[in-house]
This record gives sequence, structure tokens and C-alpha cells, in this order.
Amino acid sequence: MLLRADHPEYPLSPSAVWGREAPLVVEIGFGDGRFTAALAEERPDWNLLAIDISAGSLSRAIGRLVAGRVTNVRLFHGPAEFALRQLVPPSSLTRIYVNFPDPWPKARHEENRLLRAEFLTRVATRLAPGGALWLTTDHDEYWQFALGEARTTGLYSIDEREPPAALLATKYALKWKFTGRTFHHVVFTKTAEAREPWPVLPRPPMPHALMEGELPELARFDKQVLKIEGGSVVLLEALRRIEDGGYVFLAHVEEHGIVQQVLLEARPTPRGLHVGLANFAAPIATDGVQAAVGWLVGWFEARGLRTVQRWYRDVAAHELGAGGRRDEPAS
Repeated sequence: MLLRADHPEYPLSPSAVWGREAPLVVEIGFGDGRFTAALAEERPDWNLLAIDISAGSLSRAIGRLVAGRVTNVRLFHGPAEFALRQLVPPSSLTRIYVNFPDPWPKARHEENRLLRAEFLTRVATRLAPGGALWLTTDHDEYWQFALGEARTTGLYSIDEREPPAALLATKYALKWKFTGRTFHHVVFTKTAEAREPWPVLPRPPMPHALMEGELPELARFDKQVLKIEGGSVVLLEALRRIEDGGYVFLAHVEEHGIVQQVLLEARPTPRGLHVGLANFAAPIATDGVQAAVGWLVGWFEARGLRTVQRWYRDVAAHELGAGGRRDEPAS
């Protein structure tokens, strides 16, 4: 039922994942899964892909779907933009449901809203001709924002409707139902093709390097920020490995709608010092991760280590600084 970010095949093959060919429908933000389960029961002829970034929502939805013996739903825990780009084949979606998305009401947070023109343009590459995105919200300003953004793309017809009863049985609809809030519902139907494709990101090998030299003793490690095309990399902290005296570095990587917390490692091996991406929590070796490994190798080179071999892609990264401090060797 649960799809992983490191799924061996991008994009998904519906026949392999669901065991059949059927209309493919996505729900973005499944909450506790009650709408997902009801939709699966109502439309057993659909293949449903439900996406949410909340671990709590994932746990609740799995419990509900297992209890209901639902077989036509697959869940993805992670960002919607990543799932649509990597997992969904182009021009394959019959429908997308977006129910009560986070409105990000403050003006300075507007860029965090899901239904921006850029996102809607990309979504059009995944919708089949005549496919539609259904939006339901209780937030007046977000409603107007989404309508304006969809018009800007020129890719959709816009049909404002009364929300279907099933959409008012979701977690957040029930929460606000008795407060007198107005619910808005609109169907954005794809009427044109996006000018630019939205290709699946390539799957490069796990990036690493083999180095020679002694690992430095560090009293502290200061946060490092790298700017890359389409995102950023933040190396947050370094931790000493007990078993072999190596280091683990925690990094936060954001790029093209993909957000990852990854571990980099520097550990001794019989062949030399291995520096690269640790195989932990199903990491994806994106450009940002490649840049983080490249920076770490350079960081060790500046401390006297020598690189023997490299197995990572050079990615342009601009170093934004380390919080005004430098790392210092232990005394």
C-alpha cells in the first residue's frame, strides 16, 4: 500500500503497482484517510494514489484503509510536487483532488501555497486531455488566489460549483461545518497542453568518493548553506560515529519541490576513507545531494585529505556562508 521515494521504477507502471490498468486518480492531502476510503469504495474501478506530508496522517490513513480492506489505494508520504513529477506518467491522470489545502494566509508565506500558477502548469503535463483538478476550500482568500493563478496559466476551463456532499465529509470539512463557514468548490479542467514538459528527474548512482588521510578532530561544526539551481542545501551538524571514529553529517536538501533530510558519512574502510551519501531512510541522489557530497569532499580536502577517486556529479553550488563562524580543530 505504501510507495517509497526510492521506488525502483520512475514513473510508476500502473499495471505493476496496482496489478491492472485503470483510470488513475490522485488525492493531495488525504488527512486521516476517510475521504480516500470512501472514494475507493465508491470507485473500485479507479487506481487511487493518495499523497500527504504528515506522518501522523499516514499512520491514521493506513489504519483506516487496512480496516476497510481497501485494495485500490496506494499511499505516498512526501511532497505532492515530487510525487506528481516522479511517480505519475505524463498525460495519465483522470482527476486530482485537493481538499482543504493549507491556505498559508500571511502574505510573506504566499510562495508556499500549493496551487500557484507554476504548479498548475506542471500539473497540466500529468493530466490527461480533459482531466481535471477538483479544489474544495473554506478559505475565501485562497479560493480567489487559486482562481487567479489558474486563469494565468491559460490551460484550464474554470467551473465553480456547489461542493459534492462527499467532499464535505472530509476531516477539515467536518471540523468547520458547524462554524458557519462558506465552502468553495471549483473544477479546473485541462483544455490545453503546457508549453514545457516536466521531465522525470534522472536517478544517478549513490554519490561518494574515496579519500586518503586522517580525519580531523572537530570541536564543532558550523551550519553551512549552499545555493543550487532550483533550491538549497543546508548542512546542519556533524556527529561522531562511535563504532569506527568516522562522522555523520545531517543535511536538509530542498530542490524543485523535493525536500529531503539526508545523512552524509565519512568512515574508514580497508580501501581508504569513504565520503558520501549514507544509505539511510531511502535517500534520492538528486542534484542537491550530489552538491552536498561535493562540498563535503572539498571540505575534507581543505583539511589535508586527498581524493583518490570520485563517483559523484559536479553540481554548481554557491556557498552562502556558515553563520559567521568557522569550524575549529579540537585542542
